[in-house]
Amino acid sequence: MSDGTASPGPESVAADPAAGTDAAVADPAVSIFDAPPPQASPPARLAHINHPVALGFFITLGGLFAFVLGVAVSNLSTIIIYIVFALFAALGLDPIVRWFERRNVKRPWAIVIVYAAFAVVMIVALWLIVPAVVTQIAQFIGSIPEMVDDFESSDLYAWLQANVGDQIGTILSEVEGFLTNPANIAAIGGGILRIGVGVATTISGLIIVLVLSLYFLASLPVIKESFNRFAPARNRAKVASMTEEITDSIGGYLMGMVILAFCNSVVAFILHLALGLPFPALMAVLAFAITLIPLIGSVLYWVIATTVALFTGWVPALIFAAIYLVYMQIEAYLLTPRVMNKTISVPGALVVIGALVGGTLLGLLGALVAIPVTASILLIIKQVLIPRQDAKE
Repeated sequence: MSDGTASPGPESVAADPAAGTDAAVADPAVSIFDAPPPQASPPARLAHINHPVALGFFITLGGLFAFVLGVAVSNLSTIIIYIVFALFAALGLDPIVRWFERRNVKRPWAIVIVYAAFAVVMIVALWLIVPAVVTQIAQFIGSIPEMVDDFESSDLYAWLQANVGDQIGTILSEVEGFLTNPANIAAIGGGILRIGVGVATTISGLIIVLVLSLYFLASLPVIKESFNRFAPARNRAKVASMTEEITDSIGGYLMGMVILAFCNSVVAFILHLALGLPFPALMAVLAFAITLIPLIGSVLYWVIATTVALFTGWVPALIFAAIYLVYMQIEAYLLTPRVMNKTISVPGALVVIGALVGGTLLGLLGALVAIPVTASILLIIKQVLIPRQDAKE
């Protein structure tokens, strides 16, 4: 029975499939196209423009935080250097500790043995070298006039005077006067007080590095395991393998550099004694410190030591230069491949660039750690970045 009202037909239902509004049910003639379009919300990145005060506040706050963070890092630069130095020292001593572990010595006792041996070596070295170095430094300062007189009576000086002129004598006189003036020596060293403060700071820094390296060495397996857990579970095995390879290469490299520097110092000491060159202990310590610089350290010491030997005579200087040059070839082609056989190979150009960058930023420490850092970056590029790029079509 009909009550006079028309029921909605299938056309109206088709016009509004959702059938969710009363207006469409009440007036089926109203089309969905007659409804006002929905209001689009502004993009999230444009919403901040509508609140410029808040945007400026957050930008200013971010800039202030970055500035404070930069100042904090600058003030903590010395502590950061201590931490990095201690970490690399721990990585350098870790191969010796694991050598004891492979011979059924527990890690705590292996660490005790390594540090006890290191302490004995340092005490003996300081006891034998420091007094001789201090004495020879004083002798060097006091014998400058005599060395200049010997140089003036040498054939090299006669050759320079014949080709350069009398200006070489004036230059030597000025250099001698400058070096023998105590005021200039104090000015070069920054004053006695600053020298004392520098020595005290160096000693305290070495103690801090030694203590930190002990803690790092004791907890190195835990540190590596904790670092690996930051990686996703599917990549954890690969990250652990890369971590072991990087730490092994860094430890092998640092130990190798110390061994090669020690060989350089021994050769320099023997040559100075055999040829009767002055200051053998001082030059041996200088050889150890300079040859720690990768790639260019041996060449740099060769130039310095040959120049110092010229004050004795051109014949011993020439002999020293020739013998040390032969040793440099033996070191490059025989000793270095054997000592560095567990490290990652780095192209020569990157070695030079890394040493220059590290030495500019952190001095000797930066030059020493630049090569293993460069090798680690190359390893990550070869095993992570390049496979991802190869997988892309």
